[in-house]
Amino acid sequence: QFQLVESGGGLVQPGGSLRLSCTSPGYFLRYYATAWFRQAPGKEREGVACINRDNGSTFYADSVKGRFTISRDDGKNTASLQMNSLKPEDTAVYYCAAVYDPGTNEFCSGYVKEADYRFWGQGSQVTVSS
Repeated sequence: QFQLVESGGGLVQPGGSLRLSCTSPGYFLRYYATAWFRQAPGKEREGVACINRDNGSTFYADSVKGRFTISRDDGKNTASLQMNSLKPEDTAVYYCAAVYDPGTNEFCSGYVKEADYRFWGQGSQVTVSS
């Protein structure tokens, strides 16, 4: 069955960088729209970034635009979130999410919506602190 396995995360000082990755063992992630969400303590889960099936469309929340980059490496069957210039307010559990994308621009077209995504990773803690 389809599942997402995350790696990365950890503790970093403000201004530092981290990279999160997720893969889907036995399934080609290139056929799926993928996204990253995060949830800080006491807050609702929010969409951070997404990328559609054909790598032609990406979306970033205003809070991370210019600092985070979402990408997918089809050769490695991996989706990644490169996080630079991290701030304490980026501290959260980060979740990789995916949904089968038929290639009709249904997903990640100017927004990232939690209800769109069917499959979820286990979550990775990112802590930004000095």
